[in-house]
Amino acid sequence: MNALACAWRSLVRQPARAGLGILGVAAVGALLFDMLLLSEGLVLSMRDMLDRMNFDVRVTSTAQVPGRGPDITNAAAAAAGIATLPSVRAVVTIRGEDVGISHGDGRPARGSILGVGGNGERPWTIVRGADVAGEREIVINEYAALVLSAELGEAVTVRAICTEGANAPPALLFHVTGIAEFTFDAPDATGAGTTAASLAEACGTTASPADFLMVRSTGDPDATVADIETLRPDLLASTNEEAIGQLEQRGFTYFRQISSVLTTITVSFALLLITVLLTVSVNQRLGEVAALRALGFSQGRVVLDVLWESVLIVGIGGALSLPLGALMAVWLDGILKDMPGIPVSLHFFVFQPQALWIHAALLAATAFVAAVYPMRIVARLPIAATLRDEVVG
Repeated sequence: MNALACAWRSLVRQPARAGLGILGVAAVGALLFDMLLLSEGLVLSMRDMLDRMNFDVRVTSTAQVPGRGPDITNAAAAAAGIATLPSVRAVVTIRGEDVGISHGDGRPARGSILGVGGNGERPWTIVRGADVAGEREIVINEYAALVLSAELGEAVTVRAICTEGANAPPALLFHVTGIAEFTFDAPDATGAGTTAASLAEACGTTASPADFLMVRSTGDPDATVADIETLRPDLLASTNEEAIGQLEQRGFTYFRQISSVLTTITVSFALLLITVLLTVSVNQRLGEVAALRALGFSQGRVVLDVLWESVLIVGIGGALSLPLGALMAVWLDGILKDMPGIPVSLHFFVFQPQALWIHAALLAATAFVAAVYPMRIVARLPIAATLRDEVVG
């Protein structure tokens, strides 16, 4: 009988202990798998959200997050100049403002509105109806349509909150042309979009500043960034990858640190659990091991039996941990996404093939390290003394 078959029979003879070990590894492995998904989940999800907008370069006035720093003044002229660069395919201006939208005699819904100008795609996806094309046309998200009870073609009252006090602009009537999905919308947020000119009119101004510009390159975003900085040294251009790097440094590091700490704890727990189970199992079979050695089994063979027993427990438990971890990830992701202001498209737990390899490597290392002490007991077992103690006992 080879070492693997012998280790399997040892597990089968002690189903309660083997089952406890396998379930323990499955639970620990599921948590380990989730922590690996969490460590890069936000980064991967945010990168996917930015890529879905079909723009790979953004231009701001400063290094601050768009909307929090100074506006880009005369944004239309800046976009027109950047659009002439050979490395640029399309440019749009983005301006976001708070807004109150009401329908009929209903209560106004507070939300946000985007004003978009330029020759590129809009940063939203039309679900029903048509996109904005003329003056005082607006698209709203599903939540806004539900709250306002507004249908396509109906008029809504828009009061843009662009200035304070007595200079606040009057409310204007806009016609709903479509229902749209906004990439960064929260599930309970009122969102709307219109043209830059229409938003400027709603704000009571003729000028149309922008929070930032979104640029689509012809294929090399780094070259596009260099061209924009040469043309407009007063502006700051960055690729999506650079934007993700900034977000990692500012906010995503927290989740990576949590993932690292919990990964260390789960691996340590699995190590202790398997070590204790194997040690107890070996101590209860010392007489059997000594008898096998007396019958001619080599030291390496009995040591290998213990190692294979550890591998079987961790291997079976690790295999069970993957579907269990996937279910836990969906559940935990739903809990975290219930936090206010979290976009619908953002996910905290995102699968990546690399997580499988790291998960397997950590569990394999755990199986080996956990078996070291029980293997040492078997390797140093005094055969004659153990058999004598068994007989006397």
